[in-house]
Amino acid sequence: MRIDGLQYANWSERIFREMRAGGVDAVHVTVAYHETFRETVLQLEAWNRRFERHGDLLLRGRTAADIDRARETGRTAIFFGAQNPSPIEDDIGLVEVLHDLGLRFMQLSYNNQSLLATGCYEAEDPGITRMGRAVIAEMNRVGMVVDMSHSADRSTIEAAEISARPIAITHANPSAWHPARRNKSDAVIRAVTERGGMLGFSLYPHHLVGGSDSTLEGFCAMVAGCASAYGVEHLGIGSDLCQDQPDSVVEWMRTGRWTKEVDYGEGSAAAPGFPPMPGWFRDNRDWDRIDEGLTAAGLDPSEVAAVMGGNWHRFFAASFGPAA
Repeated sequence: MRIDGLQYANWSERIFREMRAGGVDAVHVTVAYHETFRETVLQLEAWNRRFERHGDLLLRGRTAADIDRARETGRTAIFFGAQNPSPIEDDIGLVEVLHDLGLRFMQLSYNNQSLLATGCYEAEDPGITRMGRAVIAEMNRVGMVVDMSHSADRSTIEAAEISARPIAITHANPSAWHPARRNKSDAVIRAVTERGGMLGFSLYPHHLVGGSDSTLEGFCAMVAGCASAYGVEHLGIGSDLCQDQPDSVVEWMRTGRWTKEVDYGEGSAAAPGFPPMPGWFRDNRDWDRIDEGLTAAGLDPSEVAAVMGGNWHRFFAASFGPAA
């Protein structure tokens, strides 16, 4: 089983066929960065058309059982997520509406301060806000995963403590391995994993030692170390693959509408576009290489299977339905 905890590609039939060639059974796809509710609905409309046109390759994912159905029929299950709480605007009622429309993940902040939590680019982190606490409770109730991939340390630790259900960091790496601003401290990872949450390892070059020149051996050694430190059952892959996106999309991701300046984020301001992916993971056809790398790093077959998708499947099964 192969499940990717996050992708934001420029979607096409070619990419969908590459998913099938790579044996990818499910993908959490981003449908919003700074989009409002109505703009997010337009993204969902676009996915409706993709499901209609490419029904031989894709199916809409709502529960973990849809992953099993995808595997049985040779397709990839697509699960929706938002990288910012902007789709709920300032209305907690939209959490349930968006869940009904298929949204299964929502980040409480994307780099900046939101109405709910603090992003990892802010100088100060006052933690989860009053509205944030209420939204977490509502997400817990309906079955939407609290994702803290772009949030600051205190906010993430508090979210893990406040949430009645395990939360996720869908796409990041340990900052002790590579001190990117978006990577996570030991305290943050422990706060999430000790409460049953998940860490999805990112393959985005800015999050890797060596960037685009990162080695498979180095990445897989890091994963093996995390398995020893945090427990292999809490780990998965969240590639953060932004395949075929034009460089102009980076400006939308970083800047949205909140500033008139261009915010380049991590990486060089002289080269604000997408960096080349490492040679060992160019696209979805290269999942075999991760499997092989994890085996070479010392994980046994059951541990490799867990990281490659089994853990995400179990987490999805426990997370996407209403609270008991």
